[in-house]
This record gives sequence, C-alpha cells and structure tokens, in this order.
Amino acid sequence: MKTIVNTPAAPMPIGPYNQSVVIGQLVFISGQIAIDPSTDELVLDNIEAETHQVLKNLKAILEATGSSLEKVAKVTVFVKDMNMFGRINTVYAEYFQAEFAPARELVQVSELPKFVNIEISAIAHTT
Repeated sequence: MKTIVNTPAAPMPIGPYNQSVVIGQLVFISGQIAIDPSTDELVLDNIEAETHQVLKNLKAILEATGSSLEKVAKVTVFVKDMNMFGRINTVYAEYFQAEFAPARELVQVSELPKFVNIEISAIAHTT
C-alpha cells in the first residue's frame, strides 16, 4: 500500500509530486530545496544557511512520516558548485552523525529548481 505524506512543516510541492511516499516501512522523500515553509521564501544567504534549511525541511518530512534522521538509509545531494563540498559537509555533519550517517552521493549539476545551490532527497525506514 502506498501512502502520501505532506506536512505544512515543510514546503508544499511546487509541481505534480508529493513531499513523500511511504510504501510498507520505506519512506521516499522528494528533493528538498531551501524554502522556509513559514514564509514560502528561499533561504539563499549563503550555502550554510541554504543547507540548514534543506535539512530542516527533510527532517520535518521524516518526522511527519514517523521516521527520523537516524533512520535515513540513502541520501542524494545535488549541488551547483562542487567547490562548496566542504562547507556543505560541515552543516550536513550536524544532522547526520558518523554513527548513523546514511549512504550518500553528491553530484554537481548545471541548474536546480528555482536556481538554488543545493537539493537533497532521501530514502528512510520507519521501524
């Protein structure tokens, strides 16, 4: 059975998709960008602030599905500039400590939705 989960604690989808889909004990989270759900404004002050907002959005969706950051199995990170890798990792490590960090790839792309610098999607479990 497929369950759609959207929460006002994260930005509502800007296209024909949902924030997350739960199938059995697996949670599939759509790519999140740095939109502050309380204002619907982009947070683009710097890559650190942008990454924090993306991860806050991801965390809010995980919690709405009954999951958590500790239960994330796989993360995909898309960035516009690979030179931001170290700065992104510093923020990322605040959310995913080494003892439960998921598998991950980080890929540089030419553009992202709304011309942001980072987008993150994830797969987690609920048990």
